[in-house]
Amino acid sequence: MDTRKITDGVYWVEIPEANLYILCGCPADSVKHMSKRGLIVPKEKNGVQYETGPNAILLSDVSIQNGRFSNLAEFPVLQMFYRQGMILPGHPNNTGIRPLLIGLEDQVYAQSLYIYRGNYGLTSIQEILDTGVSTAQANEFMRLKMKFAFDKIQKTEELIDFRIIEKDAVELREGVFIHRKGVNVYEFLYNNSSTTVDLNLSPDMEYPSAYHLDSHCIGRDDFSIIHTGEGDGWDENHPCMASILTFKGKMYLIDAGPNITHSLTALGISVNEIEGVFHTHAHDDHFAGLPTLIRSDHRIKYLATPLVKSSVLKKFEVLTGINERRFKNYFQIQDLEFDKWNHIGELEVKPVFSPHPVETSILYFRAPFEGTYKTYAHLADIASFAVLEGMVTDNPQKSGITRKFVNNVKKRYHDPVDLKKIDIGGGYIHGMAQDFVKDRSTKLILAHTSMELTDEQKEIGSSASFGMEDVLIPASDDYFMKSAKHYLGSYFLDASRDEIESFLKCPLVVLNGGSIIIKRGTRNKELYLVLSGLVEVIDSKNQIHNTFCAGSLVGEWCVLTEEPCRYTYRTKSYVRALRIPQKLYLDFIKKKKLYETAIEVHEKRRFLRGTKVFGDIISCYVENWIAQVMTDYAYKKGEYLDADDQGRLFLVESGEVEIMAKDRIIETITAGDFYGEERIYGNPPYILSARVAKNSKMKIIPGNVLKGVPVVQLTLLERLKKRMNLIKTGPGIEWGDEFSMKIKELDEQHKALFQLVNEFITAPQKQELKKIAMNIINHTKRHFEYEEGLMQKYRYPDFQTHKKEHEKLLRELKTYHGRLNDSGKILISEIIHFLKSWLVKHTLTVDRKYINLFHSKGLS
Repeated sequence: MDTRKITDGVYWVEIPEANLYILCGCPADSVKHMSKRGLIVPKEKNGVQYETGPNAILLSDVSIQNGRFSNLAEFPVLQMFYRQGMILPGHPNNTGIRPLLIGLEDQVYAQSLYIYRGNYGLTSIQEILDTGVSTAQANEFMRLKMKFAFDKIQKTEELIDFRIIEKDAVELREGVFIHRKGVNVYEFLYNNSSTTVDLNLSPDMEYPSAYHLDSHCIGRDDFSIIHTGEGDGWDENHPCMASILTFKGKMYLIDAGPNITHSLTALGISVNEIEGVFHTHAHDDHFAGLPTLIRSDHRIKYLATPLVKSSVLKKFEVLTGINERRFKNYFQIQDLEFDKWNHIGELEVKPVFSPHPVETSILYFRAPFEGTYKTYAHLADIASFAVLEGMVTDNPQKSGITRKFVNNVKKRYHDPVDLKKIDIGGGYIHGMAQDFVKDRSTKLILAHTSMELTDEQKEIGSSASFGMEDVLIPASDDYFMKSAKHYLGSYFLDASRDEIESFLKCPLVVLNGGSIIIKRGTRNKELYLVLSGLVEVIDSKNQIHNTFCAGSLVGEWCVLTEEPCRYTYRTKSYVRALRIPQKLYLDFIKKKKLYETAIEVHEKRRFLRGTKVFGDIISCYVENWIAQVMTDYAYKKGEYLDADDQGRLFLVESGEVEIMAKDRIIETITAGDFYGEERIYGNPPYILSARVAKNSKMKIIPGNVLKGVPVVQLTLLERLKKRMNLIKTGPGIEWGDEFSMKIKELDEQHKALFQLVNEFITAPQKQELKKIAMNIINHTKRHFEYEEGLMQKYRYPDFQTHKKEHEKLLRELKTYHGRLNDSGKILISEIIHFLKSWLVKHTLTVDRKYINLFHSKGLS
């Protein structure tokens, strides 16, 4: 038994005698890490080329560690299926042994659905129709999808074997057992030998990137393209195909692949500087960085067609638990129309449908310049002309596409522009450079490949290294100084134009990455307003390590107090900053009589950074805004925290507080922790309460203030989910007052559902499951009809949305019921997980939305 560390939080365990090669932990780019360590290498067998690699994956117990996703199994599974050949007909490695997915029930269940959506996107005509396309288009798209899927959409459990880990050791294969020793700590046992892996990250760790990126100092233009990735999901030395589009000084991502923050840091850009993301499709090499963009202090614009958006959000929800309604809390959604110029201010974008296994758009951009337009096209992912020709069929009953469809795709691919980036990855689902020999665009960039370009390809298009920039329209304004003006105006709301201008006359400096700006213990005579890039805030003695981003003031405390600096400030990337002399700053603060306020607000910001809510990257001006509305309050032992119906966030400054569900203590929190997330996100009647166990001091923030800060919202939502999970006890679901709607008939119907679900969970004979499942469906249908009748009677304003949710749930229940016949291919535990999660969500959150209306009508 051989165990190796691949990278932080990721291990490799191999037992050749049992034919087990286990990837333990699978964050972003784990395939690239394995290639770097020599665990994936090319081989040949019987004249067939293939790769080695894992045939099993152990998932992390937690889906997120230190703000990064721990379980992204899509690409490791694809590597097993196609590059190792485990699923390919006639391949020597297709021996009938399936890959293994190992882990806790909820993680295995989530990853199985995540892989399924990653393989196929939308999987029915109805799902496609729901995006607003015509019936004819939906049928055309589905015929194409079925052709890519070889005429069969398969559930993940039909392709992969699952091993659910519970209390006892579980046999994986051939006498190899796994035992969970603690959170994220697992022991493998085989033939009297054992090895242990610990997948936990320490608080100061992040999952590292597989590749090094040189630092770049990026400007801000009127219209330019920064090339941030020309590789693919397998290229161990480069990021995946992506671009940054700058327009009038604003930064837009085109796709968000794995390790997006690594790329942004190398370019001297923080997540908070991103204006929006244009999205082409939901494959991981273009999608995996999307959840990272939530960790911003503002809602980034999400720009995609409804077809692509629906495919992306179904996958996103499985990964994060955030549905489309909640997605709007984290991103500003702007739907784009196919084949039309959509206006994003003066910038215009035209999405064009591109044939691919999942719903995909290629994107054409244009910006006005000197009476005409400058144009850019981003073609990821596309299909080769040869593959498209092989799909043509005149039979509308068969999977495939029409001749007219193919001709239109070819024409759109060849639309001439000033700059065009194309996918030349080849194979069954990617493009070929040779298809663009006659393209009349001014410049072609060849991308989405891990292979060296051939001479033939080099004659067709250019290469682009990371950080290279194509400027289509040069800057007509100093956008960094415009940012400085915005930040200063946000800090000093009462400042006159002349006073702001006096700061803008200060020198704009560019600092290299890795440079110390101010050392701890020194007295600095100037402070820095960060305009771009990242600055580390370090006090190693007290184990403090935070990050400042654009909009932050570096060295403000030292300038205000003239005391030695508390921290060392060190650039993490190239940084542009306004260097402000101490005298100018102090004179302004004292003139405006802001000195005491500045000291108070600074100390509040310092407190916020030490909490479990605000420890992430948040700009100082957003912290200022929060600090100014934060109030102090002292509570005595035995008092309850009053969160009120509008929602307030309680940050514990000192003392101890018990979080309770009914009369049961589910958690005790101390300094730096928080309470109040349920009132901010939930619907009445509320379940949680908080009782002071020791005299406590609190800082209180109105909940509505936090709704524009996605990274904070995500932290609160994660904690709410954790606390709701603590309410559930035992293998079944126990009915309690927290589930009551205080309406007798509805409560009786819910209790009956609880009883039926518990009967399913505890059924002694597998033969009984199908009968109980049908009873659940029938009762649920009657319950939904009763609810909908009340909604219509009392004119519930969100009736149509609620009705669609009912229809979706019934479809899912019927699908699970049908799959119970599939010779045991469906895990019973997967159905149990679905039933428990659905029922708790239904009673604790979904039905809470109409309860106030029903009570106001006298229902009880």
